[in-house]
Amino acid sequence: MKQEFRDVLFSEIQRVAAADSRVMVLTADMGAIELTKFKERFREQYINVGIAEQSGISIAAGLALRGKIVFVYGIIPFITLRCFEQIKVDLCSMKLPVTIIGIGAGFAYGLDGPTHHAIEDIAVMRALPEMTIFSPSDPVSVEQVTRMAYAIPGPKYIRLDKGTYPVIYKAEHDFSLGLAVHRKGEDVTIVSTGTLVHKALAVSDELAKHGVSCGVVDLYRIKPVNAGLLLHVIEGSKLVATLEDHSIIGGIGSIISEVLADNRISMPLKRIGIKDHYSFRYGTTEQLHFLHGLDVNTVTKVICESLREL
Repeated sequence: MKQEFRDVLFSEIQRVAAADSRVMVLTADMGAIELTKFKERFREQYINVGIAEQSGISIAAGLALRGKIVFVYGIIPFITLRCFEQIKVDLCSMKLPVTIIGIGAGFAYGLDGPTHHAIEDIAVMRALPEMTIFSPSDPVSVEQVTRMAYAIPGPKYIRLDKGTYPVIYKAEHDFSLGLAVHRKGEDVTIVSTGTLVHKALAVSDELAKHGVSCGVVDLYRIKPVNAGLLLHVIEGSKLVATLEDHSIIGGIGSIISEVLADNRISMPLKRIGIKDHYSFRYGTTEQLHFLHGLDVNTVTKVICESLREL
């Protein structure tokens, strides 16, 4: 069953809020079906700060200092980049239990241009000490990381895509591991995150037609990375590739390269993501993915070429 990620998330927050009056939701004049339901059910636990994301982060910090557990919701570039100083000083430096919910990963707002594209947020947010980062790929993982964000201490960031995507996890999956192996591959292992995991699975299917054994790993907790498990998963492959709707600078491609370097492991790595420039083309997410080489056919071709070069 396909479900809108933000509705899954706010449904879970409603369940948590019903049992814990400390839970607060702040929005930057945003809407969603389940968010509206939250507002109607928990009027004393909801604040619309308006289009004032920086103030929203500071308000969230004040509430957290008074014992509240706060979720702040906004469009990714505005709730992360615009609020960087407030997140750094008001949240991370004081290790406050505030979860930032960012909607619109990658080119999700493809018709709104580069002001709304979220292609630097992982790099920016993971540089902040104390920050935990989640990037769920399906409705089950959205629900689970929301529950985890409520339970664990300190500041958190949940990176959400727009739209609906099918379920790929069973309810009993242990999300505390930080990553999941959907397929194992002897030739290449693709490490992906968010909804591009679905694309990675499609690429794996295409590669199989070319006789290539391709594994797929979902890195749904970007920070902290479970480096030990990650290295164990990829060690049997000839090549590791990363696939993300984020700049190749500072995203999961950079994370994997850091893990390999820190552990003195020499292994071929192909980073597939958005090149180091902004997109001034407009269209749907899939159209922009095609223009930036993130469609299934292009990714399949790039991986085949990388394998031939070994």
